[in-house]
Amino acid sequence: MIAKYWKKIGLFILLIACLFNIVSKIVSKTSVRDELEASAIYVQAQEYEENK
Repeated sequence: MIAKYWKKIGLFILLIACLFNIVSKIVSKTSVRDELEASAIYVQAQEYEENK
Protein backbone atom coordinates (compact mmCIF):
# COMPACT_ATOMS: atom_id res chain seq x y z
CA MET A 1 0.00 0.00 0.00
CA ILE A 2 2.68 2.51 1.02
CA ALA A 3 4.92 1.44 -1.88
CA LYS A 4 2.19 2.45 -4.32
CA TYR A 5 1.80 5.97 -2.89
CA TRP A 6 5.35 6.76 -1.71
CA LYS A 7 5.82 9.69 -4.11
CA LYS A 8 2.59 11.36 -3.03
CA ILE A 9 3.39 10.79 0.64
CA GLY A 10 6.90 12.20 0.15
CA LEU A 11 5.61 15.29 -1.64
CA PHE A 12 3.00 15.84 1.06
CA ILE A 13 5.65 15.65 3.80
CA LEU A 14 7.90 18.01 1.81
CA LEU A 15 5.04 20.47 1.35
CA ILE A 16 4.21 20.45 5.06
CA ALA A 17 7.91 20.97 5.94
CA CYS A 18 8.19 23.93 3.55
CA LEU A 19 5.03 25.55 4.87
CA PHE A 20 6.19 25.08 8.46
CA ASN A 21 9.56 26.67 7.61
CA ILE A 22 7.94 29.68 5.94
CA VAL A 23 5.45 30.24 8.75
CA SER A 24 8.15 29.97 11.44
CA LYS A 25 10.29 32.56 9.62
CA ILE A 26 7.35 34.97 9.33
CA VAL A 27 6.40 34.58 12.99
CA SER A 28 9.92 35.03 14.37
CA LYS A 29 10.77 37.98 12.11
CA THR A 30 11.91 41.05 14.03
CA SER A 31 10.18 44.31 13.29
CA VAL A 32 11.85 47.13 11.37
CA ARG A 33 11.40 49.45 14.33
CA ASP A 34 13.36 47.12 16.63
CA GLU A 35 16.15 46.90 14.05
CA LEU A 36 16.31 50.69 13.70
CA GLU A 37 16.38 51.22 17.46
CA ALA A 38 19.20 48.70 17.85
CA SER A 39 21.17 50.39 15.07
CA ALA A 40 20.66 53.84 16.59
CA ILE A 41 21.82 52.66 20.01
CA TYR A 42 24.91 51.08 18.45
CA VAL A 43 25.79 54.26 16.51
CA GLN A 44 25.32 56.42 19.61
CA ALA A 45 27.56 54.13 21.62
CA GLN A 46 30.26 54.27 18.96
CA GLU A 47 30.11 58.06 18.77
CA TYR A 48 30.32 58.27 22.56
CA GLU A 49 33.42 56.05 22.58
CA GLU A 50 35.09 58.17 19.86
CA ASN A 51 34.40 61.42 21.75
CA LYS A 52 35.87 60.13 25.02
